[in-house]
Amino acid sequence: MHRQVLSSPATRLSTSPLPVVRPPASQRHFQSSAVEQAIAEFQRQVRDPELGWLFGNFFANALDRHVIPAAPGGRPDTFVSAGAADVMSLADSSIQVWPYLALVTRDAALRQLVAGVINRQTQCILLDPYANAFYADTTHVGAGSPDRPAPRPGVQERKWALDSLCHPIRLGYHYWKITGDEQPFDAQWRAAMRLIIQTFREQQRRTGPGPYQFQRATADALDTRALAGYGYPARPTGLIASAFRPGGEATLLPFHAPANFFAVASLRQAALMLYDIAHEQAGYNELMALADEIGVALRQQALCPHPALELVYAGEVDGYGSRALFDEASLPGLLSLPYLGALPPHDPVYQQTRQLALSPGNPFFYQGRLAEGLGSARTGPGQISPAGLALRGLTSRDDAEIRTCVQAFKLAHAGTGYLPAAFDPAAPSPIPQPPCATANALAGELLWKVYQERPHLLA
Repeated sequence: MHRQVLSSPATRLSTSPLPVVRPPASQRHFQSSAVEQAIAEFQRQVRDPELGWLFGNFFANALDRHVIPAAPGGRPDTFVSAGAADVMSLADSSIQVWPYLALVTRDAALRQLVAGVINRQTQCILLDPYANAFYADTTHVGAGSPDRPAPRPGVQERKWALDSLCHPIRLGYHYWKITGDEQPFDAQWRAAMRLIIQTFREQQRRTGPGPYQFQRATADALDTRALAGYGYPARPTGLIASAFRPGGEATLLPFHAPANFFAVASLRQAALMLYDIAHEQAGYNELMALADEIGVALRQQALCPHPALELVYAGEVDGYGSRALFDEASLPGLLSLPYLGALPPHDPVYQQTRQLALSPGNPFFYQGRLAEGLGSARTGPGQISPAGLALRGLTSRDDAEIRTCVQAFKLAHAGTGYLPAAFDPAAPSPIPQPPCATANALAGELLWKVYQERPHLLA
């Protein structure tokens, strides 16, 4: 199967001066000297003024608009909004602050901010491990929820997605490895880890569908679950069922393969933390055994023959032999697995899966006159995701492919200086779209990585 990277990079739609779109310093939620120094360095060294402008907007966006730091009783506590001012997602909050891990050793206040995110995520997991979105006030009750069962106080939404519990582990593990700080990983954190393992075991569905069900009064089938809220049947295999995909749309088949790959990597990271920080040999053994169990099941269930590519990984499976071959612009997705440390980039099956994902053989791969890339069921037909472009660049080893992803950001922002959730690769809308916090974080991360490792691509 042949795939061609578009050779003509996107160009600016306007030659007018670049406006200042970041909030004034007095209105930013948090200011980091290390982040501002990184922005100044990038803009000084990169000759393309639009890329410098975009990097400043992307890289600082979470600090400018989305973090709400506090320290009740001296303990850091950082709420990170997912867009709505009072709602935080475990996945989105992790993705938004992830790029700052590269700078936390240069800025003590930034390090405390990220520690506060880890502390807040621990609170959220203990409140409800099946929830994916939480209110800033843990006693707040949402009015008139269309969901059954209704969320408990402090929970905005209970769309169980396996990756929701993996992102906090990944963030905590890398924070610990970079800083050596063990303070966030206390008895509460260990209790949250035990609850994560309990939830994973329940959703392996060895003895039944488990305690989780979800139904919503809606005309959108992506937002609810069939069969009394339990979803379509799954045969126990060792894999963990996920009611929803990372983008918030209901899974077609119960076992989302990228999320299970992510779970394997996350469980091994949590095991190392329990052993080194808490000296829990039994916990280490349990987590490593569960990771091995899921890894074996992935090899048995997710590997799928393909007529042109030999073996590839399926996007979803059900344990009965049904496999859905697709990939979406999500984290995790099959394309993003090396970025998450879940597979080595040179893995031959991953490379074949990547080739399929970035081709017309994938129902969520779209090509237009100006760009190409992954979309999803949520972005809609023909719309590609800037977050998917960033993940493609972050997992690529090809200069031409990385350059194309970077240049496509110029098209996607449509003059606003920020990236939306999706755009039309044939004719971007002249109407400004709302910015997507995770897309901007991933794009800022890619630009910083390219600047440090392949600066010639920014010339």
